[in-house]
Amino acid sequence: MVGVPMIDAGIPEGTGSLEEPTRDLYDYLGLLRRRRTIILAVLACLLAATVAVAFLLPVVYRSTATILIEEQEIPPDLVRSAIASYADQRIETIKQQVLSRATLWHIVEQYDLYKNLRNRNPTEEILERFIQDIQINVMNVKVIDKRTQTPTQATIAFTLAYDGESPELAQKVANELTSLFLQENLKTRERHAQETTAFLKRESENLSRHIHELEEKLAAVKRRADGALPELVALNMQLLNQVQREILDSDRDIRSLRERKTYLEGELAVLKPHTPLISASGERLLDTSERLKSLRAHYASVSAYLEPDHPDLIKVKQELSSLEKEAGATDGREELSKRLTAERASLAALRERMEASHPDIIRAQGVVASLERELAAVMARRPKLSTVKPENPAYINIQSQLASTSATLQSLETARIELKHRLAEYAKRLEATPTVEPEYLDLLRDRENSVRKHQEITSRLMEAQVSGELEVQRKGERFSLINPPELPERPDRPNRKAILFMGAFLALAGGLGTGVVTDKVDRRIHTSGQLARAMGSIPLGVIPYLPTEKEMAQLGRRRATVSLAGLGIMIVGAVVLHLTWMPLDVLWFTILRKLG
Repeated sequence: MVGVPMIDAGIPEGTGSLEEPTRDLYDYLGLLRRRRTIILAVLACLLAATVAVAFLLPVVYRSTATILIEEQEIPPDLVRSAIASYADQRIETIKQQVLSRATLWHIVEQYDLYKNLRNRNPTEEILERFIQDIQINVMNVKVIDKRTQTPTQATIAFTLAYDGESPELAQKVANELTSLFLQENLKTRERHAQETTAFLKRESENLSRHIHELEEKLAAVKRRADGALPELVALNMQLLNQVQREILDSDRDIRSLRERKTYLEGELAVLKPHTPLISASGERLLDTSERLKSLRAHYASVSAYLEPDHPDLIKVKQELSSLEKEAGATDGREELSKRLTAERASLAALRERMEASHPDIIRAQGVVASLERELAAVMARRPKLSTVKPENPAYINIQSQLASTSATLQSLETARIELKHRLAEYAKRLEATPTVEPEYLDLLRDRENSVRKHQEITSRLMEAQVSGELEVQRKGERFSLINPPELPERPDRPNRKAILFMGAFLALAGGLGTGVVTDKVDRRIHTSGQLARAMGSIPLGVIPYLPTEKEMAQLGRRRATVSLAGLGIMIVGAVVLHLTWMPLDVLWFTILRKLG
């Protein structure tokens, strides 16, 4: 200390100043001696505040549960799960469902949580405090993605903790929250699988109805098109060309058959159906039909002038009946008509030249009358005709060829008419195809797309049903409780040791800082250096300060006060140590054991 203990003077204006000397340990010790009162006061206040904070903060106990996320037992390549979200996403979703307002308030009322807050705070603040006391932490590990073979983060487990006022309450609430998480996960997975199955089933039914409607429309278009479909264009064109070739071949065959028929008719006209008979003398013998015609003419002639019972007429009748039986039933109307016409012409010629009473005229009149009666009798009888079979082989051959040719020609003409109808039908189909094609192709494309989509939906529906069974039988990915909420033995917070340690450090720093700042703002001179800077020159000598008896007594009382304060701080520290960290007797024996 300088000779003058306190001089409140600064550096005069206009005077020079010495350089600021470097401070050493003695300077700092002097500062501590000068400012020990304020340093100790600030230190004591901060320590008291630290102890108050450490012991007045409410005790919080944390109960934690660990839930493992297990993969599904059946390989995903065999049965794919309907749940496509990642584990952390499902955890966040379940968290939002569990931590709903109704669920949380039910837990608050069930366990009578936050009694003091419920009396003076609204419900929203209580629920916010409840949510803040719930801690969910996800555990991620680095794995290799099997599909992309790249490193990625996978969630394998998560922890669920609750901070409560007492160990038992924290454990109960943590157990309740854990049960809600596990149950909600099961319900969510089953509900998602069921909703997926129901959705795919509805889509499959809608597509089935749509496909049925499209098939009915396609059937209606096919009926209306009557073969004029775009997919049958090539076939219709091929059939059209084939029918045209068949018509050309048929026309060629018809022309050939017509020419052959004309030729055969000409050949048949020059042939007689019966072969002429030649006698031994070389004379031509009449056949049965010729003899029958001649005998009928003779009968008509003789019946004109002979009586019906005349022997000659009876003989002619008998021969005529025998020839008719031999030749078959034939009426001879054509011959009788010709004969009657000739006799009438002969009668007319005789009447021009002779009198009516001339015997030739009378005889001719009788022949005409006889022929008329015979023709009338034949017309009245209308016997069943019988065809006389020809006997000439050449005639028979030509006749059979002509019949075969006529039948073939008729068949070809009928077939040609049918081919014409078919040609018109195929041409009509080809003409109608462009009008049917747009609607038909649209319906066909829509049906193909619907069928393909229905097959995909059906396949997914079967997978969803198997996935639903996987969730019902608990074979899919699930949450397993590996560490249930334990009963906390020690409070999670406050950490009184850390608070006291940090408080002591801050109290010491605050006291020292307060002393330094106080010394800086103090304008009094306490050292020779300060005096030299104030005077602008170095003092010649330093006379130490000699305290009086009164000052010495005050110094003794101050030291006793400081000693008592230090003893009180030590006692308080011992009590804090005993209550927060380790009992003093245990600490003492521990120190003795460490020292041997």
